[in-house]
Amino acid sequence: MQRKTVVATFMGLLAVMAIGSWWHFANQDSRGQEAVTVDRTALVRAHSPGIGKVDAPVVIVEFFDPACETCRTFYPLVKQLMAKHPDRIRLVMRYAPFHKGSDKVVAVLDAARRQGKFWPVLEALLESQKDWASNHTAKVDLIWPHLDGLGLNMEQLAIDLTAPDLKQAVAQDLTDANTLGVSQTPEYFVNGRPLPSFGFEQLQQLVGEELGKAR
Repeated sequence: MQRKTVVATFMGLLAVMAIGSWWHFANQDSRGQEAVTVDRTALVRAHSPGIGKVDAPVVIVEFFDPACETCRTFYPLVKQLMAKHPDRIRLVMRYAPFHKGSDKVVAVLDAARRQGKFWPVLEALLESQKDWASNHTAKVDLIWPHLDGLGLNMEQLAIDLTAPDLKQAVAQDLTDANTLGVSQTPEYFVNGRPLPSFGFEQLQQLVGEELGKAR
């Protein structure tokens, strides 16, 4: 009789442990799915400038700092990658002004975006980066000569630089960067997937995997 009681108790404990394990993993999966949903909502915002077909099967989201040397190095490589797969890759840029003074340069970029000039201004700033950024510090006063000839309305630019929604857009990008665990630039997400480790080869591989899924 005593033996039967011990066996029954043991079996009951096993059942409780099984239920507990199931509850733990079920909730863990639920939290994981919720995190994915939150992360995806933080990837792209209405103000985020993008280039490439809107319905491209692969979307690269890049958090960048215009004063970041690695961002300058990677930008033409990403454009070459896009050129190899016409209309199949879209690039979306997000602001992450981590360097000292970069927030002012990012403000100029977003003001230029409002005039449809984000991409030429971005490329002009990256090309001339060594002239206005050094020792991890951006000096916005030195960027203006490099914006000549781009067709910017400078009076409108000055007005837009003080717009509350411009500051909100930059603040939103920094909030999303924090949500997604972005702590340095450039940081890439390919169809919502972060790079397993940093490097252009890793970016190419992830893009290749997502292109393969879309075939």
